Amino acid sequence: MRDDAPADLFGAEPAPRRAAAAVAPHSSHPPSTQPLADRLRPKTLDDVVGQAHLLGPEGALRMMLARKTLPSLILWGGPGCGKTTIARLLAGAAGLRFEQISAVFSGVADLKKVFDNAQRFQAETGRGTLLFVDEIHRFNRAQQDGFLPYVERGTVVLVGATTENPSFALNGALLSRCQVLVLNRLDDSALEALIVRAEGELGRALPLDEAARATLRAMADGDGRYLLNLVEQVAALDETKLLAPADLAALLARRAVLYDKDREEHYNLISALHKSLRGSDPDAGLYWFARMLEGGEDPRYIARRLTRFAAEDVGMADPSVLPLAIAAWETYERLGSPEGELALAELVVALATAPKSNAVYKAYKAARRLAKETGSLGPPHHIRNAPTRLMKDLGYGRGYEYDHDTEEAFSGQDYFPDEMERVTLYAPTPRGREAEIRKVLDRQAAMRASRRP
Repeated sequence: MRDDAPADLFGAEPAPRRAAAAVAPHSSHPPSTQPLADRLRPKTLDDVVGQAHLLGPEGALRMMLARKTLPSLILWGGPGCGKTTIARLLAGAAGLRFEQISAVFSGVADLKKVFDNAQRFQAETGRGTLLFVDEIHRFNRAQQDGFLPYVERGTVVLVGATTENPSFALNGALLSRCQVLVLNRLDDSALEALIVRAEGELGRALPLDEAARATLRAMADGDGRYLLNLVEQVAALDETKLLAPADLAALLARRAVLYDKDREEHYNLISALHKSLRGSDPDAGLYWFARMLEGGEDPRYIARRLTRFAAEDVGMADPSVLPLAIAAWETYERLGSPEGELALAELVVALATAPKSNAVYKAYKAARRLAKETGSLGPPHHIRNAPTRLMKDLGYGRGYEYDHDTEEAFSGQDYFPDEMERVTLYAPTPRGREAEIRKVLDRQAAMRASRRP
């Protein structure tokens, strides 16, 4: 808990020394045991890298501060992109007392204590509290509802941090009272800026050639905190020569791929794979396929989705890919990993390069809608079977023409219920095998029309 913030929210008379203490708790001579990432934590919003869309001159947070309004916020972004740092600096910029809790270690009793302290502090000083809740998505729905009255009364300005999609992880009532701001993963230039800043703090350049320096940035995978931890390990090496990428890979562990099979990234990546195949891009398809495998996805799940794609997006433009999908799936089941994954990679390329048609998919959905709308209309009598005398007397089967006995094996009869007008559900595309199917159906439609009185 910090009570040394300026006098009031965006007040005109904050004490400069005390305001600095609210956002810069570290001394000018940090202990040698203090991690580099903590020593380099930005002291002002201008020091934050990689989030210019929020903190640049026209950034959302800059505009809020300029208007002297700071609503409750949800900061959504990956690890190491600056969520905690930005929350601390916002408290200082807005003249708010800063308090931090983690949803991982806090419960109802902890929340009640925080709210009671914030109410008492507001009553005594007239100042508000910026309550930073790390991993807010880990609070359950009832706990999230507990924030509502304190946010509405202005007792706290809530700033929640989450790595999960707020649309799924937070309840609607809380979201309606907060603005969601998306923080970017740190790009290559932002990571390089952190390395330069770290070298200034360390007082020496890292023993890396340019390629190894790029490899170090890639190993961080957009996570600034992880990058600085890697920098600290490199700086501790007793090296007199510049390290190459191979040396670096042997000395440091690459950051695990960010992927959670039960959460949003799972759906983002399978969507990327699906849309890459639909866009006939085998290279992007293979990339997203590999990304899912590297993230630990079950290849059987990918096989199931690829089979669905064969039916939905290739369809009758190339009906051979559906049995190919089943064959690739069965090959994986027989061989297992990693050999069986090659069959799935072959399927990815086949699906990406196949002609595309969703005509059957659209026709199926239209048929389902039509079936619901028309209820229980029966088949016309001429296509009903008549196994009994009574059925024959009722006209079942009367007038039916056996198509195989007609010219081109096509009678042109109507098979919809008598109470319905004929409708067209399947509209083949001019691509792949469907181009030929389209010609046949067009010719048959003309023959059918010629039979009408």
